[in-house]
Amino acid sequence: MSRSALIAEQARPEAPPPRPARWRAWLRPGAMSAPIIVLLLVMLVYPVGQLLLLSVHNNSGFTLVEYKRLFASSVYVDVLLITLKVSLWTTFFSVLTGYPIAYLISSLTRERKNRLLFWVLLSFWTSFLVRTFAWVVLLGRNGVINQVLLGLGIIDQPLSLLYNFSAVIVGMVHALMPLAVLTMLSVMENIDRRLPSAAATLGARPGTVFWKVYFPLSLPGVAAGALMVFVTAIGFFITPTLLGGRHQTMITQLIIDQVMQALNWGFAGAISVLLLAVVLLVFLIYDRMVGLSTMAGGSSAARGPKQGGRWSRKLGDVILTTLGNATDALIGLFRKRHKRAANGESLTLRVVVILLLVFLSAPAFLMIPLSFDSASGLAWPPHGFSLQWYRQIADSPLWMQAITRSMLVGIGTGFLSMLIGTPAAFLLVRGGMKGKAAMLAFILAPIVVPRMIIAVGVFYFFAKIGLIGSSFGLVLGHTVVAVPYVVITMMAVLRNYDTRLDLAAHSMGARPWATLRRVTFPILSAGLMSSFLFAFATSFDELTIALFSSGGLSTTLPKQFWDEITMQISPVIAAVSTCLFAFIAVLIWVADRLRRRSLAS
Repeated sequence: MSRSALIAEQARPEAPPPRPARWRAWLRPGAMSAPIIVLLLVMLVYPVGQLLLLSVHNNSGFTLVEYKRLFASSVYVDVLLITLKVSLWTTFFSVLTGYPIAYLISSLTRERKNRLLFWVLLSFWTSFLVRTFAWVVLLGRNGVINQVLLGLGIIDQPLSLLYNFSAVIVGMVHALMPLAVLTMLSVMENIDRRLPSAAATLGARPGTVFWKVYFPLSLPGVAAGALMVFVTAIGFFITPTLLGGRHQTMITQLIIDQVMQALNWGFAGAISVLLLAVVLLVFLIYDRMVGLSTMAGGSSAARGPKQGGRWSRKLGDVILTTLGNATDALIGLFRKRHKRAANGESLTLRVVVILLLVFLSAPAFLMIPLSFDSASGLAWPPHGFSLQWYRQIADSPLWMQAITRSMLVGIGTGFLSMLIGTPAAFLLVRGGMKGKAAMLAFILAPIVVPRMIIAVGVFYFFAKIGLIGSSFGLVLGHTVVAVPYVVITMMAVLRNYDTRLDLAAHSMGARPWATLRRVTFPILSAGLMSSFLFAFATSFDELTIALFSSGGLSTTLPKQFWDEITMQISPVIAAVSTCLFAFIAVLIWVADRLRRRSLAS
C-alpha cells in the first residue's frame, strides 16, 4: 500500500458502532437506574402530584376556593408564622450547639472519633417518640427537673415547664441537633487542617485563626446543616403535639386534622402546596447564597462574584476580624485557666462537647429506671423494682402484633431498599452516564420533601388502589423514604473500594457476573449489611406514613406507641422506650462494626 493510501486510510473517520452495541451501552445504565426511578415516580411523584392537583381541581373543574379559604382566615396565616418561628429558632440552636460537636469530632483520631460519633448516631436513630416522651417525663409537674428543684428548696411548687414555646424548642433542638452535627461533619472532615496550622505558624492568634481561616471553610457545612434542619423542622409534628400547647400548633398538624377528621383532601392539598412552596423558597435562597453543590461537597466559591459584592465581602471580613479579636481577648484574659489537651484541642471545648452529648443521650437513658418502677405513675424518683411493665407488654396482643408487624415491614423494607438502591449507587459511582447530579438530586428528593406531604399523598394513592392497612403497602411507602440512605451508604462504601480487584479478576478470565458474585459482593458484604440495617432502622421508626396507611386493626410499633402516648401516660411506655433504645443501640453498634470491616477490607 502506498504512503498516500495509508494516510487516507488512517484519516478515514471511524465507523459508528453497530446498533446492538449502542443498545448494550444504554441497556446496562437503564436497567440499573430503572427500579429506583420507577419507585420514585410511582410512590413519590405521582402521589404528591395527585395531592397537589386536588387543591386546584374538584368536581366542577379548576378552582382556587381552597386557597381563598386558606388565606381568608388569619388562623392559618398565624399557624404558618408559628411554624416558621419554631423552625427558625430550632435551626439556629441546632447549628449553634452542633457546631462544636462536629468541630471536635472532625479533629480527633479515628478511634476517638468513632467513640463520640457513636453517641451522635445513637441519638440520631433513636425514635423521635422515645426522645419526646422522655422530655414529657423530664418537664412534667412530677418530673425530674421539678422534683430536683423542690428537693433542693429552690422552688416551693412545681413549675409549668410543659406545653409552651420553650418546651417545644428544647424538644425540637434535642431531636434535630444530631442531623446538624452529621451534616456539618461531612464538610469539616474534608477541611485541610494544615491551613489553620500554617496561619498559626505565621503568627496569627488562635481566635483569629479560627474565625478568619477555619470558619469560612466550614460555612458550606453550616449552611447545608441549617438547610436540612429547617426543612425537617418545618414538617415536624411529633414534638409540637406532645410538648406544645394550642399556641404552638404547626402546619403539619393542620394537614393531619384535615385528612383524618374532616377528610377534606382539597384543603389538605392546599396546605401541602403552601408547605412545599416555603421549602422550595428556602432551597432557592440557599442556592443563590451558597449553591446547592455545597451539599455534595462542592465549593461555594464556584458561584463566582454573584455571591456578593465588594462591600458585602468587606463587611464579612470586618465581622470575622472583630470576632477573632474578641476571642483572642477572652483567651488572653483567662490565659492562666486556659489549658490545652495533649492533642492541642481546648479543654473547654471538650467539656462543652461532653455536656452537649449528655444533653443528647440522658433523656433516653432516663427511661430505663422508670421502666422498672413498681409504682403505677411516672414520678421521679422511681419506687422499688418490678418487671410488671415488661410482662404487660409481653401479655398484650396489641403490643406484640405491633412489634411483629414492624419487624416484618422493616425486614421487607431493608431488602427492597438494598435491592433497589445498590444498583443506583453503583451507577452513580462507577457509571459513565451524564446527568449524575440530577439523578442524585432526584434520589434524595424523599429526604427533601416534607415527610407529611409524602405520607398524605401515599395515603390518597393507597386508598384508590386498596393498599390501606396492607403490609406490602407499608413496605413500599417505607422504601421510598429509606432508599436514599441505602444509596448514600453504598456510595460511600464504593468510593473506598479498590477497583483493581475487579480488573484482576477480569484479567484472569472471569466474566462480569462471576466477578460480582465471587469478588465484588463478598468484599462489599459488610457495607451491604450496614445499608440494610439503616433502611431497617428507618422503617422501624417511621410514624408519619404508618399514621395514615397502617390501618386500624394491626398497627406498627411507632403507631401503637403514638396511640398509647396520646391517650395516657403509663410506665408501659417507659418500658417500650427502653426496649426501642436498646434495640437501636445494638443496630448502631453492629452497623458501625460492619462499616469498619468494610473500610478495612
